[in-house]
Amino acid sequence: MTAISRRSLLLGAASSALLLAAGCGSDDAASGGGGGAPKGSDADIQAALDAGGTITVWAWEPTLKQVVTDFQAKYPKVKVNLVNAGTGDKQYTALQNAIKAGSGVPDVAQIEYYALPQFALAKSLTDLGGFGSAKLDGTFTPGPWNAVHAGGALYGLPMDSGPMALFYNKEVFDKHGVAVPATWDDFYAAAQKLHAADPKVYITSDTGDAGFTTSMIWQAGGRPYKVDGTTVGIDFTDAGTKKFTALWQKLIDGKLLSPVNGWSDGWYKGLGDGTIASLVIGAWMPANLESGVKAADGKWRVAPMPQWEAGGKVTAENGGSSLALPTAGGNKNLAWAFTKYATVDAGAQSRADNGAFPATIAQLNTPAFRDKELSYFGGQKVNQVLADAATQVATGWSYLPFQVYANSIYGDTAGKAYVSATPLQDALKAWQDASLKYGKDQGFTVK
Repeated sequence: MTAISRRSLLLGAASSALLLAAGCGSDDAASGGGGGAPKGSDADIQAALDAGGTITVWAWEPTLKQVVTDFQAKYPKVKVNLVNAGTGDKQYTALQNAIKAGSGVPDVAQIEYYALPQFALAKSLTDLGGFGSAKLDGTFTPGPWNAVHAGGALYGLPMDSGPMALFYNKEVFDKHGVAVPATWDDFYAAAQKLHAADPKVYITSDTGDAGFTTSMIWQAGGRPYKVDGTTVGIDFTDAGTKKFTALWQKLIDGKLLSPVNGWSDGWYKGLGDGTIASLVIGAWMPANLESGVKAADGKWRVAPMPQWEAGGKVTAENGGSSLALPTAGGNKNLAWAFTKYATVDAGAQSRADNGAFPATIAQLNTPAFRDKELSYFGGQKVNQVLADAATQVATGWSYLPFQVYANSIYGDTAGKAYVSATPLQDALKAWQDASLKYGKDQGFTVK
């Protein structure tokens, strides 16, 4: 996941879930223009590749450019039009507009994990079971594989992964005699010590981010979202959520979090000059540090995500995308062939070689990947830490089927805890109430 896609987690498209309750799309055969439940055998797929044709892929992930080049070289009769229709919410809005208009729908689309349930429930995505996708069970790490399923069906293939870890500025930590925190209690103590030693230094930056909040609740054992088809529930009073809010409230009250907005120029500057000393973030972060924080080359390191219990080994996902086949797109067999090539076959290795954090177990376990020394991180083999984290993602998490909308209103609800006297736990209740009201207005059964 790139920096620009990470910024899309707080979305502003209030119309994002309008198609949900009614659904949309067609149910044509795999070789036709639509395709709700295609049937494409290996022979059918090969025949489609031999015959050739053109497919359109909407995606913003940069490593796909090389994948397209390699795929076309292997299958010269196939033309792949790779289109950047916008990042995250911008693409989702364009995709829904195309679906509603009944034209211009791509054959393949990049869709982030948190947004996938919304499109799946709207019947806007193809159930991939007809391609024998069940055979891919065991190919991907558990977090992403779970994320592309909805209602027992598979609606996308994982393209990358974002198991969380602690990225920290070793030079800053060493300068102030702060040990790398192994637990969240350690993290709070480190935040106090760093800021006391230098009031300009903060342990991390957080001004309110829906994706970060839900990932932290996920790791803490909270499961606030309950989804059963079109029946949804939200409960931010569960023990895991309260565990997170109790810690984070202390950081907010102590003014121990940098007030600089993530992904802003000031944020990059803070990561470079040491005033933002660490990030708890997804495994896709190394490339963003290398390209965006050149001033700190050699200073950063990676450690496991702090734990709620000493000795624990639990993390959560933070970001990541799938490739999915819109039902209203055409050329289903060619679209599947490209999707599988990009996420499972040679394209998976190509993307890993070019900096993507793989969701595939095979790529994660290769010595070339695990033992790669990154000079930006002082020669540390950071992929060992990140690959281990991918196997430690807590199970049982689900997103709302209108998570895109819910995330878009985070700032106006939960985000108030960062700029007012409203406690974070109360602010989450406001987010909960507003999200449930929206779900009810859209025709969901709310519990």
